Amino acid sequence: MALVKYNNNSISSVTALGSLPAGGLNLITTNTITSGVSSSSFTSNINSTYDTYMFKFINIHPASDSFTLFQVNFNDGSSDLSKTTTAFRTFHTEAGGSPSVAYQTGDDLANSTAYQILSVNQGNGNDESLSGELYLFSPSSTTFVKHFICQTMGYQLNNAANGYNIAGYVNSTSAVTDVIFKFDNGNIDSGIIKMYGLSKSWA
Repeated sequence: MALVKYNNNSISSVTALGSLPAGGLNLITTNTITSGVSSSSFTSNINSTYDTYMFKFINIHPASDSFTLFQVNFNDGSSDLSKTTTAFRTFHTEAGGSPSVAYQTGDDLANSTAYQILSVNQGNGNDESLSGELYLFSPSSTTFVKHFICQTMGYQLNNAANGYNIAGYVNSTSAVTDVIFKFDNGNIDSGIIKMYGLSKSWA
């Protein structure tokens, strides 16, 4: 980013601003869920316009309270794509018990087309939900694999803070055109998921 320099002796003496870079975060789509749906999908506007796409999920509330898993998958328009991932979890109860940081062997994937777990054991109490964000890099590349990283925080069904950190890559040279979020068990009862494109340059 270019440095903007002013020669005025005081900032109060500045009479005009130079050319400043435009904002880098561009809202593309908002999926607002107010009644039960099986999934929330983004199937358009994922293309070469942006090098990086960011998804924000806000107060995602499940219909089910049965050790529900929030998940994501990536599709090329016709089939789910293979992924290789890592996952670790942070955990702490409201009562101050069982604090932990641990690698989640059962939640990573090894070149699998299965949905990737983003959060576990999500509660469906009236005040319980999960939020987080996921970054997908160069989804339209037909040369490289497509990397992604995600961080979530959920209010777990047994009254605990449940943080998840996931990273990996879509192991395909096919362009990713669809991103699908869902719970493994039951509907998404309510919540907001936004898709942003990050400008290729701030200069």
